[in-house]
Amino acid sequence: MKQNKQQFAFALITSLFFLWGFALNLNPILIPHLKKACQLTDSQSAFIDSAAYIAYFLLAIPAGKFMHKYGYKGGIILGLLLFAAGAFLFYPAAATRDYGFFLFAIFIIASGLTFLETAANPYVTVLGSPETSTQRLNFAQSFNGLAAFLAPLIGGTYILSGKTLSAAEEQAMSSEQLNEYLNHEASSVQLPFIIVGVVVLSIAIVLWKTTLPDIKEDETEKSEGSLLKEKNLLFGVLAQFFYVGAQVCVSSFFIRFSERVAGIEEKSAAYFLSGALLGFMIGRFIGTALMRVISPAKLLAVYSILNILLLILAVVTEGKFAVYSIIGVEFFMSIMFPTIFSLAIQGLGSKTKEGSSLLIMSIVGGAVFPVIMGAVSDASNIQTAYLVPAACFIVIFFFALKNLNVKNIKLSTAH
Repeated sequence: MKQNKQQFAFALITSLFFLWGFALNLNPILIPHLKKACQLTDSQSAFIDSAAYIAYFLLAIPAGKFMHKYGYKGGIILGLLLFAAGAFLFYPAAATRDYGFFLFAIFIIASGLTFLETAANPYVTVLGSPETSTQRLNFAQSFNGLAAFLAPLIGGTYILSGKTLSAAEEQAMSSEQLNEYLNHEASSVQLPFIIVGVVVLSIAIVLWKTTLPDIKEDETEKSEGSLLKEKNLLFGVLAQFFYVGAQVCVSSFFIRFSERVAGIEEKSAAYFLSGALLGFMIGRFIGTALMRVISPAKLLAVYSILNILLLILAVVTEGKFAVYSIIGVEFFMSIMFPTIFSLAIQGLGSKTKEGSSLLIMSIVGGAVFPVIMGAVSDASNIQTAYLVPAACFIVIFFFALKNLNVKNIKLSTAH
């Protein structure tokens, strides 16, 4: 009976990975879209990612404390409610075409996602055998990958118009014509985000009426001492900071990269991105299978080196080959977040929730590195800017090396 409850809970929680994956992977669509609608530079458009990922830094610890008092289920439901509220705010933001309003709506959505991730990631790791926790988390994260594939495909179809005005075309328009064009561009996000809000609110209601098993971490494994003494956790937080920064950089500027380096127009580039993120999803499933025969840390180290090499190729080559190099990076990033997460929180026992909060805080890397990359792009070009994520993977490689002696990842046992 206990096993059946855990399996049902695992299936239900896995659906949440799809939801936040869909929301976050709309950002690469919103960046070129709002760049047009709100007439932004590359650096300014990068604040779309900053608004999302700064929420993780600000709210991860409050989310962990909230769950200590109200449990995983309470954190998940609050996260879904915030998610829905932010989605609904896109309607007035588009009506006013106020970039600050858009950023606020994105921040509210991401605040909800912070609660979801802080709850769902450790919840999945303890819903079953501790020896298979990394495989289980990678499997759940695979549905995050499915959402990553669908988000640019759907967003590219229903949000992007495929029409980008040149400077000469803008100057040839009257102020009324230009304003009408910009308003039309902004309004295309309204219906999609209303639908997202309704779906998320519906799931919150279903979860509210569903009984989930209460999971308690093993208090005897580690119950005393500061998290600051957990050196592997702190290194994991640093690695996750650089990883999320790299992931967001690679995806968020993909459409701009494809336009500038290979001459691919935005709608087609969105479909290329969708294909890249399909590779990301497939990579999750393949990575989960490979971990049966290769240690997670060794796989992480190999994938880090491959990503560095692929990004160098993307910088020094031209045309579609450079774009395909970026697509390859998406595949090899697939296992990194859940693997770093699982390696970092191994053996924390009663401190798992707090450790998870620190790891979720490190997602703020997604707020920092895109701005750096946008500044590099404005100062040089978008192709050179891809050296920024290449540098990030060096840190991940060294974290993997430190954990090479870990064969079986053991987390606190579910009770």
